[in-house]
Amino acid sequence: MTNNIPVVDLADFVNGDATAKNRFVQELGDAYENVGFVAVTNHGIPADLIEELYREIAQFFELPLATKEKYKKPELAGQRGYTSFGTEHAKGFEAPDLKEFFQFGQTPDDTSGDHYPDNVTVDELPEFTPTMLAAYKAFEQSGTALLQAIALFLGLDEHYFDEFVTRGNSILRAIYYPPITEEPKSAIRAEQHEDINLITLLVGASAEGLQILTKQGEWAPATSLPDQIVVNVGDMLQRLTNNRLKSTTHRVINPPKEKWSTPRYSIPFFLHPKPDMSLACLESCVSEAHPKAYEDYTAGQYLDERLREIGLKTN
Repeated sequence: MTNNIPVVDLADFVNGDATAKNRFVQELGDAYENVGFVAVTNHGIPADLIEELYREIAQFFELPLATKEKYKKPELAGQRGYTSFGTEHAKGFEAPDLKEFFQFGQTPDDTSGDHYPDNVTVDELPEFTPTMLAAYKAFEQSGTALLQAIALFLGLDEHYFDEFVTRGNSILRAIYYPPITEEPKSAIRAEQHEDINLITLLVGASAEGLQILTKQGEWAPATSLPDQIVVNVGDMLQRLTNNRLKSTTHRVINPPKEKWSTPRYSIPFFLHPKPDMSLACLESCVSEAHPKAYEDYTAGQYLDERLREIGLKTN
């Protein structure tokens, strides 16, 4: 366990024998039922790709503000391109989060029948888009394997999620928390929230600050070792499983004062299904003891509702 987060080895599931695979499924499911976050080793995302990803996003956020703002796409509710500092806020909170970010999504392919907006190309950084695309594909592959294990834990067919997340509406978000230059009004950089999607895959942030709310109601640090990614349950999976797998509340706090001058980078991959996937509670997760807790939504309807709640969509 890494700072209260259980550790699992994805190689046990992808390459292991039946015993190792079954053990992984149980360990992953137990972690999500009891903690909500898990650290994953042998996750399949190459270390050199992660290093290149951090280099490229650091170069982007170092660009002048006027240059970065060329890549804003407000009509896409922040789902592609640049979103400026202080735009997004957590659901239920008015104060903006102290961050800016860039989002990269599924590549359009008219032959597939999916209709996704174009990604935003950064003219000043020729390697930015290829690096984001390579990382996106690697995260997508690892996330699909994790959902296969989750499906087995829930008593579903191993490939239940495959058709929904293959060319799904996932988002790779590069987040920048600037250095703190004066006494902050709050100790919180990103207010407590739950993620919208099925699961979130997070490569180790460049500085500490992520905390999870434990089942005991206490805030605990959530950091991973360099060879790990942290993966948590999002609200869509919580709805689908009728609260059997709970979306974990988390936040980002300010560093100690001696580290205020250090910027913080974080790169989550929000694994979303296709917009038409039903999030209606699975029949196997509904019982007399656990009556159906949510009305039927599609993933697209739920995403639209949440984007409005966090201030990214206004019309």
